[in-house]
Amino acid sequence: MDPGSSLSGDALGRAAAEFVDHLAYARRASRHTVDAYRRDLSQFVEHARRLHGGPARLDSVTRLTLRDFLGAVSKECTTATVARKLSAVRALFRYLVRVGKLADSPAEQIATPKVRKKLPGMLNVDSASEVMAAPAASPRGTEASRLRDAALLEVLYGSGLRVSELVGLDLDAVSLGESTLRVFGKGRKERVVPVGTKCEAALRAYLGARAGLRHPKTGAQDPAALFLSHDGRRLGVRWVQKLVHRYGALGTGRPDLHPHALRHSCATHMLEGGADLRAIQELLGHASLSTTQRYTHLSLDRLLEVYDKSHPLAHASHDD
Repeated sequence: MDPGSSLSGDALGRAAAEFVDHLAYARRASRHTVDAYRRDLSQFVEHARRLHGGPARLDSVTRLTLRDFLGAVSKECTTATVARKLSAVRALFRYLVRVGKLADSPAEQIATPKVRKKLPGMLNVDSASEVMAAPAASPRGTEASRLRDAALLEVLYGSGLRVSELVGLDLDAVSLGESTLRVFGKGRKERVVPVGTKCEAALRAYLGARAGLRHPKTGAQDPAALFLSHDGRRLGVRWVQKLVHRYGALGTGRPDLHPHALRHSCATHMLEGGADLRAIQELLGHASLSTTQRYTHLSLDRLLEVYDKSHPLAHASHDD
């Protein structure tokens, strides 16, 4: 079934369709964002119809309707996905209250599913990919800010930068022709780091939209900084930390995700992919190889375990 086909027919379906159109044309949300909302809201509308045994009115949706929907999807989806679907439904009802079609929202009193408490300090490859894709699915901000966020996440994870190095990047540090970034690390030590294909594409897209990030009244914009805030100033460390928290929660249910975890994940995934430890040391700008080993201890432990089990000389022979 076409995921948008249920957004019609009855009052709830028409309201959801109107909201999706609002996202697309009034809010100018990205195609990915619009598609994600359409899918989640279509699923919700269909569930409400089945639950009520026919066409769904706006005033027929209660907290019990929403809890029943969340209970159903939680049987098949991760906690992060359930939270995303609840967010889409909340946004729909907030819109309906704002335009005067409902007096209040039944979704406001529904608690967001709790994320498990004990979380690893790094991401696996699949989770990292989900975080990288999160800005495109976010309903917040402008197209320019979402492209900025996608680019900065790619730089943090793809090139392993410290957050302080990221916010210090200037436009002239980017060489897309050579697929490199010129970075100033601790002690103002300069190093050149490679930029991967996805990171390069994200940077190109952001640079094409960077002009849209400027002060709304004066039009002022930092002429040197690579990553700008919504009002044209250089992004700060705390702001980037908040962005990573947001996309960690949106992408994988990790609201505690820290930029340093993306750097750690970069190093670990490179080692798992066969990169030389000294090459990783050079990429991360570590003065000591022992520091790099601490970053990648999970992979080193795993490699040692595999070696111990598989290498013929890993065990001393007991046959005399």
